[in-house]
Amino acid sequence: MEKKFQDGQDQTELGLRETVQLGYDPQYRGKGIPISELKNHGILQALTTETNGWQPGVVSSEVLRAQEEWEVVDTVHPDTESGLSSQQPGQLISFSEALQHFQTVDLSSFKKRIQPTIRRTGLAALRHCLFGPPKLHQGLREERDLIFTIAQCGLDSQDPMHGRVLQTIYKKLTGSKFDCALHGDHWEDLGFQGANPATDLRGAGFLALLHLLYLVMDSKTLLMAQEIFRLSHHHIQQFPFCLMSVNITRIAIQALREECLSRECNRRQKVIPVVNSFYAATFLQLARVWRTQQRTISDSGFVLKDLEVLAKKSPKRLLKTLDVYLARASKGQASLLVAQKCSGTQGPHSKDLTFIGVCDLQPHSVESAGLI
Repeated sequence: MEKKFQDGQDQTELGLRETVQLGYDPQYRGKGIPISELKNHGILQALTTETNGWQPGVVSSEVLRAQEEWEVVDTVHPDTESGLSSQQPGQLISFSEALQHFQTVDLSSFKKRIQPTIRRTGLAALRHCLFGPPKLHQGLREERDLIFTIAQCGLDSQDPMHGRVLQTIYKKLTGSKFDCALHGDHWEDLGFQGANPATDLRGAGFLALLHLLYLVMDSKTLLMAQEIFRLSHHHIQQFPFCLMSVNITRIAIQALREECLSRECNRRQKVIPVVNSFYAATFLQLARVWRTQQRTISDSGFVLKDLEVLAKKSPKRLLKTLDVYLARASKGQASLLVAQKCSGTQGPHSKDLTFIGVCDLQPHSVESAGLI
């Protein structure tokens, strides 16, 4: 039965790919859409209803057969021989559960490598002492150091908790019900550079995945995450969602190290929630600039550079913007697709500039972060 289903799936997927490539949905023009994704994008439903002049009577028999087969997809278990982790889908993991894991395991070897603050000497140290932000309260420094320690940890595919984090991120962004392979091309669809997400975490470590987990598992930010994810698949303004997120985490790490967040942490008497909110606020600001200023992948370097300056200079302003957005979103009013006033300066354009990944940062920037 499963073999028969697989054969039919291959044939219908080919027919549907041809339909999409003919230009029915411009957002996915030229891309083959796996049948497992069709339900999420609503293509099958669109092809069987009256839309843009299409009549139900002209739907091909292949599409109708695909619709019938889609009805029984939920009753078919994933194939373990294809690299999936298990037949039964694993449970989602919450941010607090993943964080608790790091709070209970021995991270002493990673903690030795952290650099909690920037080392300043001479006039720079004097100027910072007189005019810089306040120092973080003594009682909050252990929590701060845990953030830097997690940023030193890499992704271990043999650790069940690490796998659950990846699976949760994938499911929440794609709507999939089943586990997926921890290595494969499907991670490129989420915006990683290759088949192995671990290769993109340099400079931010596992903290980058924790931030993504926070974004998709917090009910207040999930809709925002999904909206940014859709923007990342725009047929013109597309960008690698997860790789961009890693860069946002790197900005958050630097802002914490340079004590830009100390005032807010002292006020709330917390560090991790402040860093999480700062990450989300910075990602929101990037998405707004990207959407309203019609940015493309060639602008990414300039956008990230301007974003980092703004985020470090005005963290309180960014956090306030996030609060306003989430309050409006809870009432169904906020949307990145609506032009809104954006902060920050616009950088020049360059046709030769490509997306700056964490691994492509200038050596002095990476060394100053103390993460390599």
